[in-house]
Amino acid sequence: MAQEQRKVLTGTVVSDKMDKTVVVRVERTHRHPLYGKVVRTHKKYHAHDEENACNEGDMVRIREARPMSKRKRWVVIETLESAN
Repeated sequence: MAQEQRKVLTGTVVSDKMDKTVVVRVERTHRHPLYGKVVRTHKKYHAHDEENACNEGDMVRIREARPMSKRKRWVVIETLESAN
C-alpha cells in the first residue's frame, strides 16, 4: 500500500512570539478567472518549531502534520534562508 504524501509549502516567518510556534505567510499566484490577470494571494499558517530556531523574516519549508492545537497543523521542516 502506497504511503500518503503530505503537503509541503514554502513561506516567510512573520511572527515568532509564541513558544515553539511560528506564523508562516505563504504566497501563491493564480490567474483571475475572468480577467486573466495574475493575482497574488497569501495565507498564514501556524507551524510547530520544536527548537525555537526560526526568526522573523526567515524563509522556511513547512509540512502538513497531525493537529497539535486549535490552529496548529503544520511543522517546520527546514530553514531555507535566514533573515540575519
